[in-house]
Amino acid sequence: KRHRPLRRSSICFASLLCSYAINPQETLTSEMNAETSDAPPTSLVDRTVVPGDTVLDLTAMANQTIKLGAGLRQDCDTISVMKAGKLRLSKPNKYWVESSHKRYVPCVEDTVLGIVVDCKPDNFLVDIKAPTLAFLPVLAFEGGTRRNIPKFEIGTLLYVRVVKANNSMNPELSCMDETGKAAEFGQLKDGYMFETSTGLSRMLLSSPTCPVLEALGKKLSYEIAVGLNGRVWVSYYHS
Repeated sequence: KRHRPLRRSSICFASLLCSYAINPQETLTSEMNAETSDAPPTSLVDRTVVPGDTVLDLTAMANQTIKLGAGLRQDCDTISVMKAGKLRLSKPNKYWVESSHKRYVPCVEDTVLGIVVDCKPDNFLVDIKAPTLAFLPVLAFEGGTRRNIPKFEIGTLLYVRVVKANNSMNPELSCMDETGKAAEFGQLKDGYMFETSTGLSRMLLSSPTCPVLEALGKKLSYEIAVGLNGRVWVSYYHS
């Protein structure tokens, strides 16, 4: 049975996670050494890059599908950097520049925690800490139809996926994965939500599992949802 967690304990949990951001070097080193697969096609992975740096030569990567995340763009046959940070790689071939921002910049396929701020006939307006509000269509739910539109109050916390993002329009969200299933997306009830940097959020989502979360899992039974927009929700079970 799930119980509503104690607010005080949840705040302690949040403080412990935030303290992890102060000195993560040892943890980050172990994560880098854990990669035992083939070396990436660029020596700049896990290194600091600045705007203008060329990180990939596509002519040397024929017949490979490359996915670009935040901070990168394609210039003809090269991939260059648009913002300062560390170049990251997730297997097989997704690259992005990791940096810590107070304001989140949405990217397609990001998973974020949003707060409902308004309800319209066709969509919900959601605050995801971006420069503009995002919208969540009322049909962007598994099996969603006009007859079973979800009812969310203002202030409801949602775990959602970014499906559209560019500078000329508000981000679009969904509560489904790429296969149209709800998966882990939807409303987050009870628990405690706190805000942190986008950099810490990425650390908590790192692979292999963040050592802090792994250690806490040995002592506590808890649920956690980490958004790339710098919001973290946590709830735990009483024994």
